Amino acid sequence: MSTPERIGILPCWQGEPRAEPMAGGLSNEIWKVTDAAGAHVVRFGADYPFHHVLRAREAMTARAAHAAGFGPAVEHDGPGVMVTAFLDARTWTAADVRANPERLAVLLRDFHAAMPGHVSGPAFLFWPFHVIRDYARTLAGSTHAPALPGLLALSAEMEAAQPPLPIVFAHHDLLPANILDDGSRLWLIDFEYAGFGTAMFDLAGAAANAGMDAAAAGTLLAAYFGRPPGPALVRAFDAMQVAALVREAMWAMVSGLHLSAPGVDYDAYASENLDRLATALDRYRMFHGKPRP
Repeated sequence: MSTPERIGILPCWQGEPRAEPMAGGLSNEIWKVTDAAGAHVVRFGADYPFHHVLRAREAMTARAAHAAGFGPAVEHDGPGVMVTAFLDARTWTAADVRANPERLAVLLRDFHAAMPGHVSGPAFLFWPFHVIRDYARTLAGSTHAPALPGLLALSAEMEAAQPPLPIVFAHHDLLPANILDDGSRLWLIDFEYAGFGTAMFDLAGAAANAGMDAAAAGTLLAAYFGRPPGPALVRAFDAMQVAALVREAMWAMVSGLHLSAPGVDYDAYASENLDRLATALDRYRMFHGKPRP
C-alpha cells in the first residue's frame, strides 16, 4: 500500500483528504494533509528501541503538551502513525535560536514547569550519558567501533562536570526545526525523546544545535535561571554542549544501521556533528582545561 493510500484510510478525515509530502524528517516520514476541516500533519514512524523511542509514549506526551499549551492538538494516533493539527507557523532556523535566547529561555522554563502536571503513565528518564553508553553497545560491532573509546571517555568527562539540578520534564530534541513561531508565540513539536531529566540538556542542546556564541548562551542561562550563571553552571553548560554533540553524532551512526529516511545521509550527518563536536571541544578546553590524570 502506498503512503497516500495509507493516509486515505485513516478514520480522522472530513471529506476527501489531499496529501503532500513535507521535508525535514530525519527519522520519520511527514505529510501535510488538507481536508474539509483544515490542514493536518501526518507522521509515520515505528517504535525505535535502539533510540529508546516508543510511539505510545510520544503520543501521550504530545497530548500533554497540547493540554499544557505548548504543542498542536493530536487528532489521531495508531500503530506507526500520528495526526496532529497543522500550525500556521514558521519553522525556526539556527539563526533564530541564536537571535532569541530570552524567548527560548522563557519557553523552556514554562514547558519544564508545566508539563509534569499533564503527563501520565510510567515516568521516562532521559539522561544523555546513559544514551551515549547504550549507543556504544549498539555500535560495538560496526565500522564506527574504533571511535567509541574516545567518545565514551569524552562523555564520562562531561558527565562528571554536571552539578545536581532539579528534575524537570524536558523536550530533549531541541533542533531549531522543532521550534515553531506563529508571529505571537512559540510552539514545540516532536516529542519522541521527551521525559524527565535536568534542564541542562535542553539548554545546552539548543545552543549546540544552533551554534550559539558565549554571549547569547550567557543570556539564555541568565533568563532561564533568573540570575547570571556562575563558573560551575557555565562549565556544566559547556560540557553538556559537548555531550549533546557526542549524542547527536552517535544518534546518526546508530540510525545509519537501522533507518532509511528519504533524502537523509546519516553518515554525512554524523560527520557534520563530529566537526561541530571538535569545535565545541576546542572551546571547552580553552575555557575549562583538560582533566587531571
